[in-house]
Amino acid sequence: MKKIYKQHGDGIQDPDLVVEYDPKFKGILGSGVNRREMLEMGGLAALGSAMPSVTFAKEDKNWDPTVRIGYIPITDAAALLIAHELGLFKKQGIPSVRPTLIRGWSPLVEGFAAHRFNLTHMLIPIPIWMRYNNKYPIKITAWDHTNGSAILVGKNSGITEPKHFGGKQFAVPYWYSIHNIVSQRIMKAAGIKPVIRPQTAKLAKDECNFVVLPPPAMPPALAAGSIDGYCVAEPFNALGELKAGGKVLRFTGDVWKGHPCCVVVMHEKDAMDPDRAAWAQGVHNAIIEAQIHLAENRESMAELLSRDGKKYLPFPKEVIKRAMMFYDPAYYNNPKAIHHPEWGMDRINFQGWPYKSATELVVNDLKDTVLTGNAGFLNNLSADLVNKDLVNYDHVRRALNANPKWMNDVSVPKTGDPFTRTEVFEL
Repeated sequence: MKKIYKQHGDGIQDPDLVVEYDPKFKGILGSGVNRREMLEMGGLAALGSAMPSVTFAKEDKNWDPTVRIGYIPITDAAALLIAHELGLFKKQGIPSVRPTLIRGWSPLVEGFAAHRFNLTHMLIPIPIWMRYNNKYPIKITAWDHTNGSAILVGKNSGITEPKHFGGKQFAVPYWYSIHNIVSQRIMKAAGIKPVIRPQTAKLAKDECNFVVLPPPAMPPALAAGSIDGYCVAEPFNALGELKAGGKVLRFTGDVWKGHPCCVVVMHEKDAMDPDRAAWAQGVHNAIIEAQIHLAENRESMAELLSRDGKKYLPFPKEVIKRAMMFYDPAYYNNPKAIHHPEWGMDRINFQGWPYKSATELVVNDLKDTVLTGNAGFLNNLSADLVNKDLVNYDHVRRALNANPKWMNDVSVPKTGDPFTRTEVFEL
C-alpha cells in the first residue's frame, strides 16, 4: 500500500492531503477553488479535512438576496446548479450568480459558515454536527436528491463481497456522511470491524481501516493502489469505473431505498426570518422545479452539467451520463451490485421532501458509527429534537404542493400521506 498521509490517517492532523495522482486523470478532474485558495480568499478558520474544533464566523449583518451557491463537483448538487443555469431563481424574482466549485467538504463548510455562500448542499450528517456540536445556526430545508452513491472496489483488491474488506484500506468523503454510515453497517453485517488508524498500522484479518479523502482524490488513489475501495457520490464512481478500473460492489440506493445523501442548507435567519420568507420560498420553488426537470430530462441535463456543456462538473458528458442514467442489473451482476431491482430505483433520483423517518435513522445510526474527533454530542441527541429543531419543512412543502409531479418519484408512497414513509434498509 502506498502511504497517503504523512501523519495520522484520519484526515485531521493532515488536512492538506497529498495523493499520488495517476497521469490518466490529468484534464479530467478540472479546476475550481481548493482549500488553500479558499483560505486565502476568505481568511477562514481552519476546519481540517474532518472534524476538529472550529469557531464559525458571525452572521453578516448586510443581507444580500443574491443566491450564492458553493458546491462540490458531484451530481448531488445538480438541482442547485440547474436552478441557476435555467434561470429558475430569476423566474422567482431572485438574482443568482454562477455557483462556485469547491474541491472538498471542509472548505465548503468553511465558506458557508463565513457567509461566502448562502445556499449549498451538505451531507446530511454535517449540519447535525454543525448545529449540535458547534452550535452553528444552520437549517436543513429540503433534500437535494436521493441515492446517487456506491461502494467501488479496486480491480486488484480481491474484494467481491463485503467479508473481503478485512485487512483493507477504505475511503469515505467525510466522517459525518451517509457513505460512512452505510459502508460501516454493510461491513459490520459481514463480520468486518471498521477502525480508524494510520495507514501504516497493522490490521487484524477482520478489520478494515477507514480514511477520509476528498471525492476528487478517490479514483486516482484507487488506481494507484493507495486504497482498496471507497464509498462516495457520483460521478466519482462512474469515473472510477471508466478511468481507474474499479467495480461497483453495491449501490447505496439498493441498500437503503430512496435514501438522503446531500441536503439543501441555509443559514437559520435566511430560512426563518419572516422578512425573508418570500425569498426563501422562491428559492425552494426553483429547486423543486429543477429537481422535476432533472428527473424528466436526464440525458440533456447530464450533458449540460458536463465539461462538454456548461462546465459545472469537470468531467466529460459520458461520465455524467453514466452517473445519472446507467443502472443495469444485468451489467452489475459480478459482483452483484443491485439486489433489489424490484425497488425501481435509479442510479440517482431527485426528490426534495425531508422525511422525518430518514432523519431518525441517520441520527440513530451515527451513534453506532465509528467516528473520530469529539462525537460526544451524539450521546444524548434525540432524533425527535433534530426533526423539530434542525429541519424547516414549510418552504419545501409549499413548493412540492405546487408541483405534484414530485410524487412520481419511486421512493414516495403512492398511497396514504406522501409526506410520511417507512424506511427500507435491506442488506
